[in-house]
Amino acid sequence: MKTILLIEDNDFIRENTAEILELTGYTVRTAADGQAGVTQALAERPDLVLCDIMMPVLDGYGVLHIFNQNPRLAGVPFIFLTAKTERADLRRGMELGADDYLTKPFEKSDLLSAVSGRLSRFQHLKPAYDLRANGLPEFLADAQQTGSLASLSADRRPHAVPRKQLIYAEGDEAIRLYFVQAGRVKISKTTAAGKELITGICAAGEFFGYRALLAGSPHHDAAVALEDATLLYIPADDFTQLLLRNPEVSQQFVRMLANRADQQDAQLLDLAYGSLRKRVADSLLHLHAQQLLLSPADPLIQLAREDMAALIGTTPESLSRILSEFRQDESIELTPKFIKVLQPNKLRRSNW
Repeated sequence: MKTILLIEDNDFIRENTAEILELTGYTVRTAADGQAGVTQALAERPDLVLCDIMMPVLDGYGVLHIFNQNPRLAGVPFIFLTAKTERADLRRGMELGADDYLTKPFEKSDLLSAVSGRLSRFQHLKPAYDLRANGLPEFLADAQQTGSLASLSADRRPHAVPRKQLIYAEGDEAIRLYFVQAGRVKISKTTAAGKELITGICAAGEFFGYRALLAGSPHHDAAVALEDATLLYIPADDFTQLLLRNPEVSQQFVRMLANRADQQDAQLLDLAYGSLRKRVADSLLHLHAQQLLLSPADPLIQLAREDMAALIGTTPESLSRILSEFRQDESIELTPKFIKVLQPNKLRRSNW
């Protein structure tokens, strides 16, 4: 049963509206002013809010602002209740992130239609999307419908990025989210001495650049195209609104961020305690798994020795020595242009 928080200072409207919603099967909690409404919402997060605009103590704009800024309340569908004389102020409310509005006095059917429509729209997003199998358009279309973000798809034109082009540098302002439609992008950090360490390689179907957006900070790493790539750009404002208004989308990016953190923790442990042979084997297995998703019939690892060395944290010369050892025991096939993993299990069982 869905819980609706009704914030309205007019006793007659508040009681009648609550009765209609309760008879329909909703659980209704009421508040006579904005401050009391926020207090109730913090005590128990509602599934939807109906909120008057002009109220004592704290008006509807203030209530919506608090909802948007509070992680516990962000993403709750929000419908304004407004008198006809206040319709000129609706633009401000919609710009703040309101999902809909009802003009008082409203019909019972209009009330129930608005409530059920908003609750159902916020159930459109799936737990997961197959982004590698062209799932990004579906993800964005569902998100746009759910959040009513008119500009979400406005900047989805594919952008061609040539090999070795810098996408953003350490310290650059985070202005957008990136999605790899084709090709690969390396994420790296550079030491004060100028030595590069690759912290990740993003292939088709992956997002990057979201860490700085989530942190509200400049980029702490750099992104460079490893090969000719095609990227889709999602403006930072659209991404932020999407996260604030849709918990399902937020959860997806939190999971991606957690997975990324786990990978970097494992990388740091390997750099600190793992043998070079183990680090090379682990990197080969990871790259092999990535290529299997992109090209199951022919999962060739095509990565310059310098980049692979930067990913592992060693020199190209040391990397070549270990790769030669793996080739000799027939774990891999090695050519100047690619590496093919022949026996993944043998790599895993190597005496590290």
